[in-house]
Amino acid sequence: MNDVLICEHITKSYDQPVLKDCTMHVPAQSIYGLIGKNGAGKTTLIRIVSGLQMADSGHIALFGNSKNLNTERRRMGAIVETPAIYSNMSAAENLKTQAILMEEEQVDIPKLLKLVGLPETGNKKAKNFSLGMKQRLGIAMVLVGRPDLIILDEPTNGLDPQGIIELRELILKLNSQYRITFVISSHILAELGKLATHYGFLKDGIIAKEMSAEQLDEQTEQFIEIEVEHYESLIRYLDQRKLRYSMVDEHCWRIWTDQTSGELSLDLAKHKIMIKKISNKGEDLESFYLRLMTGGIQ
Repeated sequence: MNDVLICEHITKSYDQPVLKDCTMHVPAQSIYGLIGKNGAGKTTLIRIVSGLQMADSGHIALFGNSKNLNTERRRMGAIVETPAIYSNMSAAENLKTQAILMEEEQVDIPKLLKLVGLPETGNKKAKNFSLGMKQRLGIAMVLVGRPDLIILDEPTNGLDPQGIIELRELILKLNSQYRITFVISSHILAELGKLATHYGFLKDGIIAKEMSAEQLDEQTEQFIEIEVEHYESLIRYLDQRKLRYSMVDEHCWRIWTDQTSGELSLDLAKHKIMIKKISNKGEDLESFYLRLMTGGIQ
């Protein structure tokens, strides 16, 4: 799979370094989740890729071209922080204006509004739209230019649950049916985990790790969650065997072991440790991210 976006050794400083040596690879037709804590430099990197800021050093290639970036940027669209829409215009008027500015003569505005779930907004001004509607209108504005790559900066910020679902379904549809590549920065990891096919973890000004969703599944830790009546005997058992464990509450514990839940259950029964409930569990994206950020993953 070819990379539609490559960033190599990008640096950017303000009063202090924000991006130190940032290298990123975004495969074609992927949904690339850019993950990092607030202030990690996600928006700065997006602004550099979008041409809104200059890097201090480093190289960018778009669609295999590193020399004519402004030409290649016509094949991409970005919503950085908030959608750029005209508040006193209707959705259709926004798209018509955008088509004129982008010199796009053949834009099927009704079809585009239907695609983003805004077919019946009529003359309603965009300033009266919900946040979710504004976000989808912003994506429609980007789609006027028929992009191959769309970059979204924290797109679910402030959205209610229904708005998040509608935006997720739109992104998945554009990716699967129209083969548009997405780069999405977000700190809402539970939602990003439902979308992303690839991940880049931004830490201390660099992309500390890049991986596919399949590789993430392979590297997330599996553990056994167990509920017991009396935890004292369980702790003695675990300490004797030098097993790693953590407490959820005084009755529920997480145990990291090569044993299956069935094998552990039988062994605990031999030691007269009464089990109320036992099940296999897996680490989620948020837990993996926290483990990476604290140095638990190399």
